[in-house]
Amino acid sequence: MFISLWEFFYGHFFRFWMKWLLRQMTGKCELQRIFDTYVGAQRTHRIENSLTYSKNKVLQKATLVQSQVDKCVEDIMKEKNINPEKDASFKICMKACLLQISGYKQLYLDVESVRKRPYDSDNLQHEKLLLKLWNLLMPTKKLKARISKQWADIGFQGDDPKTDFRGMGILGLINLVYFSENYTSEAHQILSRSNHPKLGYSYAIVGINLTEMAYSLLKSEALKFHLYNFVPGIPTMEHFHQFYCEY
Repeated sequence: MFISLWEFFYGHFFRFWMKWLLRQMTGKCELQRIFDTYVGAQRTHRIENSLTYSKNKVLQKATLVQSQVDKCVEDIMKEKNINPEKDASFKICMKACLLQISGYKQLYLDVESVRKRPYDSDNLQHEKLLLKLWNLLMPTKKLKARISKQWADIGFQGDDPKTDFRGMGILGLINLVYFSENYTSEAHQILSRSNHPKLGYSYAIVGINLTEMAYSLLKSEALKFHLYNFVPGIPTMEHFHQFYCEY
């Protein structure tokens, strides 16, 4: 109850007057002070919060911009009366933050779109991708049939792997192939360990579960700090796949 009251009064009264007082003391708006004080993910995160909770409609909409970022930055500078000659770095810093903020939102939409796409055995591209996974992990062993108990050798539960993708859709397969293709040596080592008689595990199923964990972190926005720190521009599907591999 106390926390809720504090958040209400802070958001509606104290924050406004505190920002006004600091502006009078420093001659700079909150956005400028953030750029002067913070770097990396903390900077982008604080800029995002400042824009999101602003009562100014122009600033609020800035976090939703997908294009015309330069114009958006100019609108912000106009609203906050920021002189580009006195603060030459503001435009560069704000553009970088907006690209990260809008890029993260778009990345989630892109990942979600792929996740919602179920594995389709009638889709030739899906089938090719599945066979590619087998060839990457078992280069010396030929798959005797599309539906086969051999799939258990790389950690699938049934004779037809399509039933194992379910919740993560084609995204689970794409991640497995990405890791196996770009980290082939590591993939073979992990697959070898998965066949341990006592400490073994289902390689493919674990990989799909890791996709679900990476997706959940992205959806809950827990992945923001990682991407804001390591991706200076717009985060893409490539960065999501890289995180999956590192995870």
